[in-house]
Amino acid sequence: MPSFVIKPLQDLPQIRNALGELLVETVASGGSVSFMHPLPLDDAHAFWQGSLGAAARGDRVVLGAFDGDDLIGTVTLLLKLPPNQPHRAEIAKMMTRIAYRKRGVATALMQAAERLAIDHGRTLLVLDTAVDDGAAPLYERLGFQLSGIIPDYALKPHGGLTGTMIYWKRIGAAA
Repeated sequence: MPSFVIKPLQDLPQIRNALGELLVETVASGGSVSFMHPLPLDDAHAFWQGSLGAAARGDRVVLGAFDGDDLIGTVTLLLKLPPNQPHRAEIAKMMTRIAYRKRGVATALMQAAERLAIDHGRTLLVLDTAVDDGAAPLYERLGFQLSGIIPDYALKPHGGLTGTMIYWKRIGAAA
């Protein structure tokens, strides 16, 4: 059993700082999570302040994985979608500290996000991941189905274009 704990995050200075450091590390290591390298820590803090504010309003849930007091991973479950999509949620900003990769952190975060989506009455999860160095094998192991690939979708953090892979999974009663 993993030695880490997963819980929803609140907008506290130490949480925002840990999330900011994780985002900067992820982007610096080539993670395609909507930002370019070098990512200033202040910009990362501002992003998380907005994201955690949306969580406080109930628009999303930001989950954190902790090893003791250390934040080692995060994933966001987007709940506020257009009115014609009350049945689905979206997975975003899956990140694990480099030192903790391949230890089950991302799997546990994804499973927790799926349980939360079901608790919120969702029956469909969607996500996207970069073609280059994305987490497609993880998502496929967790039962997500590839819908397709959009070429040249976004810039990689260090430059150059990459495609994105769009995935879906039926959950809860629909599964």
